[in-house]
Amino acid sequence: MNPQEQKLQYPLGSTLPEPARPVTVVDGVRWVRMPLPFQLDHVHLYLLRDHHEGRDGWTVVDCGIASQDTRELWERIFAEQLDGLPVVRVICTHMHPDHVGLADWISTRFGARVWMTAGEYAMARVYSATLRGADGDAAAAHFRRHGITDPAQLQAIRVRGARHFAELVPVAPTSFRRMREDEPIRIGGRRWRVIIGTGHSPEHAALYSDEGPDGALLLSGDMVLPRISTNVSVFEAEPESNPVRWYLDSLRRFESCAADTLVLPSHGRPFRGLHERLRQLHEHHEERLAEVREACRQAPHNAAEIVPIMFKREFDTHQLSFAMGEALAHLHLLWYAGELRRETDAQGVTRFAPGADPD
Repeated sequence: MNPQEQKLQYPLGSTLPEPARPVTVVDGVRWVRMPLPFQLDHVHLYLLRDHHEGRDGWTVVDCGIASQDTRELWERIFAEQLDGLPVVRVICTHMHPDHVGLADWISTRFGARVWMTAGEYAMARVYSATLRGADGDAAAAHFRRHGITDPAQLQAIRVRGARHFAELVPVAPTSFRRMREDEPIRIGGRRWRVIIGTGHSPEHAALYSDEGPDGALLLSGDMVLPRISTNVSVFEAEPESNPVRWYLDSLRRFESCAADTLVLPSHGRPFRGLHERLRQLHEHHEERLAEVREACRQAPHNAAEIVPIMFKREFDTHQLSFAMGEALAHLHLLWYAGELRRETDAQGVTRFAPGADPD
């Protein structure tokens, strides 16, 4: 455990759910762990006991990727862990494959409506359909513009972009119920409030409740994680976004949550110490921005040249896409703040140097 983690409290200790064996966190809230075929090898999902539209059952919060392993684990949960009750609602915090991948499958199976924000639903449909601009060619052009020029790397990015999302989310939900900022949602005996975050994804919905005998709970999705900092990237579909700024601003919305809130994250163990973790995340990005600022002060840099400054390890194609996106995101914050200007060379590669672009 690193020093920052030691400042957090883990009330369930080292407990992790076994496959298809949810762990009860508090009464009416069960914690599920599903595998992922990446370096980040798990996603945490949650089951909330509910009574919705006249039916007793369970609300599922996030769904896992559309893999055979995940489907089989869900089948065991449906058969053995839901007390004979159906799924009555599916909530997806955001559009990333590990969260929305099986939303349509679960929704169709039980006749349960999918709840999402409009931004997340729309982007899930765009990427699942691999529409032009959210495909492999667009990804390769985007990363070439920002410093990846090796043909083999570009081809690997092109191939990944052509099939990656659609393989993990083969069918996005065809309809949804929109969630909005601060909307109250009653799930079972608790009233939850929607907290919208941007930067990690277009319109991420976390759920906060300070009702109930077990104290305040936060289903944080990917917005607040205990061990790692959530990825904040500039990708091809929104090439001039400012996600680090948006993410840091979004974290302020969680400051109103109770100090002793039990945070139920999508990756990592449930923890207390939300306000400390928010402080750590702000500090983390300030440190990364200082590194980027200093590098560009010494010489103009493109995003590919920033990657080894921010990250001291090698990456496969999957990881490189996120590292490039995050390097560019930190450059963009400084660019939008007027600390850096953009320069494009004869090969079409963009670098960032000290000084503001003219209005």
